[in-house]
Amino acid sequence: MHASSGSLIAHEELAHKPAQSAGGESVHSVWKTAILFTIVTTVLLGIVYPLAMAGIAEFLFPHQANGSLILRNGHVIGSELIAQSFTSDKYFHPRPSAAGNGYDATSSSGTNLAQSNAKLATRIQGDIDALQKQNPGEPVPIDMVTTSGSGLDPDITPDGAFYQAPRVAKARGINEDKVRELIEKHISQRQLGLWGEPRVNVLELNIALDQLSK
Repeated sequence: MHASSGSLIAHEELAHKPAQSAGGESVHSVWKTAILFTIVTTVLLGIVYPLAMAGIAEFLFPHQANGSLILRNGHVIGSELIAQSFTSDKYFHPRPSAAGNGYDATSSSGTNLAQSNAKLATRIQGDIDALQKQNPGEPVPIDMVTTSGSGLDPDITPDGAFYQAPRVAKARGINEDKVRELIEKHISQRQLGLWGEPRVNVLELNIALDQLSK
């Protein structure tokens, strides 16, 4: 009876040893798979894919891939994608900005003020009053007194541009019809006729305005 019990115990010990070994190998396999998966996905999605997309964009859309920069006499003066501050009456003005430091691209943001906020209402009404002094009796386009979500919108509506035409023409001493014709030439329509709204890029329009005045 004792010999039989000893044989049974020895048999059970031997039976347990492979199971423990298999369990250790299984854990090791899981860690190995996890590490390899992390390395492979990091290389593919963190290095290979971004470089491939950058290369394709540079080849197919070099202007957009490099920031849609606008050159004048060989020098970069801005981007089609970011508004600039124009305050002179001789130039068209962009939408108001809620971004810090004017149209600073590193501080892109919209306003967090609700429509019921007295501070926002006071600011908008002040802008409306100032603009109506330029064109008495003319309704002020909404985009000329409201900020965009980014605070850096480089475009204004055609109505916003035409509203400023009398001021710009007067300040430059040129015929208003010429200014309006220039605006018409710089109206970008909806993409593929479906997306977005008609718009005018303020920086490009002001560059063309300088050329017109020469």
